[in-house]
Amino acid sequence: MSTEAKTSEVLDSPTEPKQKRLRFGGNGTLIFGLVLIGLHLLIALLAPVLTSHNPYISDPDAALYGPSATHLLGTDQYGRDVLARTLYGGRYALQVTFIATTITVAIGSALGILCAHLGGWFDMVIMRLIDAILAIPSILALLVVVTVFGNSIPVIVFAITIVYTPAVTRVVRGAAMAVVPLDFVTAAKARGESAFAVVLREIVPNVPGVMLVEYAMRASWAVLLISTLSFLGFGANPPTPDWGLMISEGRMAMTVVPWSVLAPIIALSTLVIGLSSAADGLSGRLGVDRLSKGA
Repeated sequence: MSTEAKTSEVLDSPTEPKQKRLRFGGNGTLIFGLVLIGLHLLIALLAPVLTSHNPYISDPDAALYGPSATHLLGTDQYGRDVLARTLYGGRYALQVTFIATTITVAIGSALGILCAHLGGWFDMVIMRLIDAILAIPSILALLVVVTVFGNSIPVIVFAITIVYTPAVTRVVRGAAMAVVPLDFVTAAKARGESAFAVVLREIVPNVPGVMLVEYAMRASWAVLLISTLSFLGFGANPPTPDWGLMISEGRMAMTVVPWSVLAPIIALSTLVIGLSSAADGLSGRLGVDRLSKGA
């Protein structure tokens, strides 16, 4: 091959630096998101060390105090330290979010992969049920479940699972449908491997990217749903330190002690931004279609 031909071939093909940029383009966003999530986890774990105030104890004599050396972010209308309640509020949000999201993605992924693999009447029945559930507004479904069964943590986890499992199932099914017709899956079936073995060994290892992106996205939305429930009075019970509950309780006195509302808003928004950034970073890093996240 002549030198000119080699040069032309090199120019026409993607260069190595460009390939690396395409492969690692989402890393900055991913790192930013993981740092924010890690910071929230660290603060939630170290809350007793970071503040000496009890977030549950009221002190009417110290109500509606502004920021001071004793109360860095002031106190709410019940005399509770705002900083302490904000720090401890992350525990409730993270606990419910990650439990609910883990169960949701596990069930949704299993159903989605089974629908793609089995097809036929099983796929048709499951997908029609999912269409029916997705037709119900998320907040309405949550309110119905919480109103009927109460607002304990297991009930809220159950409600979030019901709301988000159908969407996860649909997205993972779409990813698995692209894997099922491939040759290595057909060969596994031809060898007489069981449906469980085909799913576990051939299909599951080829859809983890979609599952990870779904996990991050559903977690960011679950945080908002949990706080929304508390804000509306259907979530955490007083005096539980919860960001949505803090915003609801402090909004009437916001002009007097603005930090009683601003602190939980900042905490909630940074956690959601962290989870959303992690999802975007994972999407770019793993090459997952961003459109699938909105399903």
